Order: sequence, then C-alpha cells, then structure tokens
Amino acid sequence: MRGMIVAHSERGYAETLLEAIERNGLRVFAQIDHAAAAREVDLELADEEVVVFGSPLAGTPLMRSDPRIGLELPLRMLVWSDGEAAFVGYDDPRRLLDRYDVEAHAQTLEQMAQLLAALADGATGATSG
Repeated sequence: MRGMIVAHSERGYAETLLEAIERNGLRVFAQIDHAAAAREVDLELADEEVVVFGSPLAGTPLMRSDPRIGLELPLRMLVWSDGEAAFVGYDDPRRLLDRYDVEAHAQTLEQMAQLLAALADGATGATSG
C-alpha cells in the first residue's frame, strides 16, 4: 500500500496551496488549522493545517460505486512547518483501489494522484521530473 507523499516547500508555509487548488477549478470545502486549535487551549504547535477540497464531478461516481469511499473524500492535503522548513503531504489516492470496490474508476484515481502531485509542486515550488 502506498503511503503519504511529502514535498518540501521552497516558498514557505502554505503560501500558494489555496491558489493552486482554486486555479485548478476545485472547491475548498474546509480548512482545519491544528495550530490555532492548540492555541485555543493554551498549547503550542507549529503551523499545521489540513485543506479539504475536491470536485463533486470526480468524487460522486466513486461514491456511487462504493459509498464507503465517502470516508476518504473529498481530497485533503496537510501543510506544516518544522523550524524554517515547510512541507505539503497527501495520501496517494490510488491506494483506495485496495480498500473499496472502485476498480471501474482506476483512471479517476490515477488522475487524482496526478492532480495532487501537481498541486504539491505548485504549492512548494518543486517541479515534477
């Protein structure tokens, strides 16, 4: 099973992830700021945020095939800082083929994987090669 894919950001913490998501015509459903939540209870945590986003056009057919995959959708990316470094991470959506009855949508999951890689590249200043 494939695990989390992590990209090191050359641009700093979360500067362009939201822009990259919106440029691709995707909808941001939620942003979960873990560091802000920690501060609310007088705890410290380095910047860390989950961005939940996607497109009903891509996700709905998957959920029609196997409603359980709704636990995994919409897509999400984690952005965090560690000292001076910033990172973007996400799970490889192709792993969902092993967990759910969505074999007929393998191409959609492949496209989602490519999209996440492009978003991570766009957000971090990396280039795919």
